[in-house]
Amino acid sequence: MGHRHGDEPLLELKDLCVSFTSSTGTVEAVRNVNLTIYPGQSVAIVGESGSGKSTTAMAVIGLLPGTGKVTGGEILYKGKDISKLSSREMEAYRGSEIGLVPQDPMSNLNPVWRIGTQIKESLKANNIATGAEADKRVAELLEEAGLPDAERRAKQYPHEFSGGMRQRALIGMGLAARPNLLIADEPTSALDVTVQKQILDHLGTLASDLGNAVLFITHDLGLAAERAEHLVVMHRGRIVESGPSLDILRHPQHPYTQRLVKAAPSLASARIRSAQEQGIETAELLSHSAEKIPDEEVIRVENLTKVFDIRGAKGSKKKFKAVDDVTFGLRKGTTLALVGESGSGKSTVANMILNLLDPTSGKVYYKGTDLSTLNRRELFEMRRKLQVVFQNPYGSLDPMYSIYRCIEEPLKVHKVGNRKERENRVAELLDMVAMPRSTMRRYTNELSGGQRQRIAVARALALNPEVIVLDEAVSALDVLVQNQILQLMADLQDELDLSYLFITHDLAVVRQTADEIVVMKQGQIVESGTADEIFAGAKEAYTRDLIDSVPGLGIELGATI
Repeated sequence: MGHRHGDEPLLELKDLCVSFTSSTGTVEAVRNVNLTIYPGQSVAIVGESGSGKSTTAMAVIGLLPGTGKVTGGEILYKGKDISKLSSREMEAYRGSEIGLVPQDPMSNLNPVWRIGTQIKESLKANNIATGAEADKRVAELLEEAGLPDAERRAKQYPHEFSGGMRQRALIGMGLAARPNLLIADEPTSALDVTVQKQILDHLGTLASDLGNAVLFITHDLGLAAERAEHLVVMHRGRIVESGPSLDILRHPQHPYTQRLVKAAPSLASARIRSAQEQGIETAELLSHSAEKIPDEEVIRVENLTKVFDIRGAKGSKKKFKAVDDVTFGLRKGTTLALVGESGSGKSTVANMILNLLDPTSGKVYYKGTDLSTLNRRELFEMRRKLQVVFQNPYGSLDPMYSIYRCIEEPLKVHKVGNRKERENRVAELLDMVAMPRSTMRRYTNELSGGQRQRIAVARALALNPEVIVLDEAVSALDVLVQNQILQLMADLQDELDLSYLFITHDLAVVRQTADEIVVMKQGQIVESGTADEIFAGAKEAYTRDLIDSVPGLGIELGATI
C-alpha cells in the first residue's frame, strides 16, 4: 500500500507544538512533532497516557480540550495550514474531510436518542442526505459497520447495544461523510479481543475499499504494528522514533521503544511462542514451569450454577443462566486464569467464590470447607484468607481516606494489633509493593492509576491472605505499568506462596502469568488445561479464536529482543 512518489501528502505536521495553561503555568503537551500521512496510508501513534498522542490527534481535528492551543508549527491538510482556522472554518473539514472514531462509545453517543437518529444527524450536518434518502443511508452505514438487521437496530437506543455494537455505530458515524482521513483514537481499548479484531478488520477493509488514510492512536504496540504500515512512538510530548512498523518492532533504536517492545504482553507471548518453536529452553522466559504445580487445592468449585431472574417482554419473568455447571480447582501457590469475553460469566464465578453472590446451586470449597455451611462469624474469619483486587483502581479506593487509612482499614475491621503495630504493618506493606512510606499521608487522587493499583494490592495483602482474586486487575493500565504490576504480583506470589485467581479477557497477559487456564463461554467451561497446553494446542475453535485475536501475536520477532 505504498504511496506513489509524486503523490501530495494528505496530512503534514511540521514542528507542531500544543500547550495547556493552568493556574500553575504552561504545560507543553506536544513538542515539535513532525509527521506525514499520504493518501490511503495507515499510520499509528503509540505511547502511554500523557505521551501527547491523543492531543496530537485532537489538534488535527481542531477539538483540543480545555485550554489546549496550538502554540507553534503547522498542520497542513492537502497543503493548507488548518491550525489557524476558527472553529466555524474547521467545521468544513470535520466529518467530511477528517473523520473521528472516539475512544469511549458510551460517552460519545447520546443515551436518549435512537442510534439511527444520531447517524442521521451526522449525515445532515455534512449535507450528505436528508429525509428518506438519509434513512436508507443510515441502514447502509450500519450494515457496512458490520451490524446485521440494520433497520431494526437503527430504532434502538445505545443502552440496547453491547460495547462492540456501539463502537461499530461510531465507526459508521465517523465514516458517514466518506472522509479522506479517519482518526481512530484508542477505538477498541474497552472491548474484548475478539470484538476488537472484528472491528479493526472492518476498519482496515473499509479503509482499503474507500482509499482513506487512517491514523491510529493506541498504547498497544502489538495492535499498532499489526494494523499500521508506519509507526510513530511518542514519549512525553516528543516523537522518539518513527519508521515502518516491523523495522521498529524488530530493531527498536530508542531505549523507550525498546522498553515498550519488551513490555508489550502480546509481543512477550510472541517471544515465548517463537522460542518454543525453536526448542529454546523457555525457563528464563516463563517464570512458571509445569513441575511446580502442586496437588493441594486451596479452592475447589463444584457444579457452580447461577441463575438470575430478568424481566422479559411485557414483564414476563425469564431466567438467565449466567453460570452453568462450572467445576475447577485452584492449586496452592499457583495462578489460575479464568478467561472469557464480557458476558461469559467469569466475574459472576469470582463473586460467588468471594461470597458476594450466593450460588443457585453447586458448592465453593475453601481448603475442603464448604462455604455455604459457615455461619456469619466463621465467614468473617474466612474473609481474611480471600482478598480481591478489582479492575478499576479509581473506584475501589475511598477518595476521602488517606492512603494510610485505606490500607489500615482491613486490619481495623479484623481487630488486628494495636495502633503502633498497625502503623508498622502499613509501612511494611508499602515496602512490599515498592511504594515510598511517605505515601501514607497522601490521598488516592494524588496518585496515578498504576500507583493506586499498588495500594489496592497492599490493602489486599494486609491480612496475610492465601488467595487473591484479580478481577481484570491490570486491564485499565498502560503496558509499562501493567508489566510492573504483573512483575510485582509474580514476586509476591513466590515470596508469600500466594494463590491467584486471575479473571481477564486479555490472553496476552495470561500467557505471561498463568499456570493453568479455564476458558469460559456463555456460562460454561469450554476448555481447560495448563497454559502451555492451551497455547500450544487449544482444542476448541473458541479458544483458538481468542488466542488468534491477540494483536501482534502472529508477528515474527526473532527471539533476540
